[in-house]
Parts: sequence; C-alpha cells; structure tokens
Amino acid sequence: MDHERQGNDVINRRSVLLGGLGLALTGGAMANPDNGRANTSVVSTSTTSKIPMYLPRTEFVLEAVVEVGGNSALGNGPLGERRMVAITGGTFEGPGLRGTVLPNGGMDRQLIRRDGIKILDALYELKTHDGAVLTVHNKVIVDESIKPRYAFSAVEIAAPDGPYAWLNRVQLVGMHAGSLRPARQAVVIRIYKLV
Repeated sequence: MDHERQGNDVINRRSVLLGGLGLALTGGAMANPDNGRANTSVVSTSTTSKIPMYLPRTEFVLEAVVEVGGNSALGNGPLGERRMVAITGGTFEGPGLRGTVLPNGGMDRQLIRRDGIKILDALYELKTHDGAVLTVHNKVIVDESIKPRYAFSAVEIAAPDGPYAWLNRVQLVGMHAGSLRPARQAVVIRIYKLV
C-alpha cells in the first residue's frame, strides 16, 4: 500500500508540476484576437517592442502506459554508461485515440552521462483501436539531482495518411511522468502538443 501511495504521489506531483508549467506559460497573458495565442508583457527582449512575445501553451494528446523489460548493459563509452530497455507492450489513450503499445518491437536506448544526466532515446509503435500504426520517437532528458526530478522530452509521432495525419504537422513534447513499479513493470509517458 505504501508503494502504491508513493507511486500515486509521484504521478500527482508530476501532474501538478506540468499544470504549473502550463500556468506559467500563460500566466499574466492577454488574449490576442488575431491568432488566439497568449501575449505576455512579462518577458522582454530587444525585439519584443517590434515583434510581440508569444509563449506556447500545451494541449494533452495522450498518456501511454509502456511496459518495459529489464536493463541490458552495453558497457561504458566515451560519454558514459550505455544500456537498452526493451519495450514489451502497454496501452495508450487520449482525446480521440486509444489503443495498444505493440510488443517486442520497441527499444529504449539509454545513456547515463558522467555528470549523472540520463538521456533516453525510445523508438516504438502504437496501434490505434481502428488499426493505424503510429511510430513514436521519444528523446528524454532526466535530471534526478533536483526535486521533483526533471524528465521532459521532444517527441515525434509518424502517422499514416488518415485521421491521425495531424500528428505529423505539430510539435510534440512529453514528460516521463513516473514508474508503476513494483506493482507493474511499466512507466507512464504523457504527450502534449505545443499550440
């Protein structure tokens, strides 16, 4: 029960952190009727008097519960310790899409740098409820030396023509929200669209 509560606390802290990030990005902003973006006067640079500063907002795209295998050590390299983690399955859901993480095709290549920063480079596929296959490339930087830990990513999703093709035309960001261990060998990934 304590492990379950700890896992929920970690996930809840991440949700609050991202919510705070969203508020920070749009806080103190005035609506701009021309393009619907937030305009802020809090940030000023040498060009903001000529070109207004628009800070991006995020919209939730999906949450994936990604099942993972154990770590496979690849040895030390010039940049640090290298390892791989197999992506073995899972599920995902979001507004207008849901489905499964395809088993046994994905891999998370990891580098633990000499300064303690983890660089995760995951490539795997999602299969939607209506049969489309989406390829996810998620590059994560993790700094556990700060609390709460920093674990954000740049995400690319390649989608086939059809109802999910919009994923090919937007910039996606993500966060490694937390682990479901020991109850389940899985991690929670949340993906957002910058708007």
